[in-house]
Amino acid sequence: MNMESKKPDWIIGEIKSNIGEIPVVDTNLSLSDRLGGWKVGWGFGRNNYRVDPGLYAVGNPTEESPVFVSANYKLSFDRLRENLGGLDGWIMVIDTKGINVWCAAGKGTFGTDEIVTRLGYTRLAEVVSHRRLIVPQLGAPGIAAHEVKDRSGFRVIYGPVRAADISDYIKAGNKATPQMRKVRFNTWDRFVLVPNDLMASFKYALIAAAVLFIISGLGRDIFSVERMINNGTVLASLITIGYIFGTALPPILLPLLPGKSFSLKGVWVGLLLFFVIGWYSNNFITLFSNKLSLYAWLLLLPAISSFVTMNFTGSSTYTSLSGVLKEMKVAVPIQAGAALIGLILLIVGIFI
Repeated sequence: MNMESKKPDWIIGEIKSNIGEIPVVDTNLSLSDRLGGWKVGWGFGRNNYRVDPGLYAVGNPTEESPVFVSANYKLSFDRLRENLGGLDGWIMVIDTKGINVWCAAGKGTFGTDEIVTRLGYTRLAEVVSHRRLIVPQLGAPGIAAHEVKDRSGFRVIYGPVRAADISDYIKAGNKATPQMRKVRFNTWDRFVLVPNDLMASFKYALIAAAVLFIISGLGRDIFSVERMINNGTVLASLITIGYIFGTALPPILLPLLPGKSFSLKGVWVGLLLFFVIGWYSNNFITLFSNKLSLYAWLLLLPAISSFVTMNFTGSSTYTSLSGVLKEMKVAVPIQAGAALIGLILLIVGIFI
């Protein structure tokens, strides 16, 4: 653990152990912690939001106190420590390259080798008298528990899915109820992930909007600034709306949208946007100036929505890596083809 840099404000002291002093962490999140969590929720500084791997203490632990394993993604670490209030224990933070438990387990950084390696670095066997590690259930895909036992002597015990259940889990003698084992991914769980997905590719949506804004000035008289301003605003708005709603609606409506693949679910949202915008156009303003433009957006909006919806596969507990790769292999060429044809129709429609 690198403690040479300025000590974080969530470290509130040290506790003596057989291997020296170990940092004690606060179980109350500060305003800075909560603002940091909000920022990464919107995708700002997410790749560098991490804590130093190593051993930390909570409360006033002894050699018999439980050991909790955490990823070094600070949001995961914060969720764990804030739910350990009133408990005495140790937190062994492993190096997941700043990635959360579930994603790191899929990538292999929250895994057997790192746990065994970190046990050696922290000298945990000299700190505690028992040989038990409480690991988040969502980390299970990356861990071979029998291998950890064979290589280190420590037994892996899978804790509850959610950190909020840890206190009850400990009080029950490390026993989880069926509800604690259940992976819930309700509307709120999906909604809080939307801001990050929105920001992930927002700059590309803005670039596309800017390109359409400029292209809209083309015509039989070569170029018109007035036409660019009038038509370009509409086209740029449509592409931006398509991106925002195509990103935000599918996660919220996920169980209600027909089909199993995320790309297909995104198509339904794109078609919904098309018909809603079309209804608005027919009643109030003319967004679709001709049939080619109409057909262009019939292809473009579902293609955009389908593509950005697939980004949510990285946030969802519904998918597996192999399933995502298989879906992309089929969906991406179709999305690209639809978008290309739609763009061609849109450009041709400008000159009619």
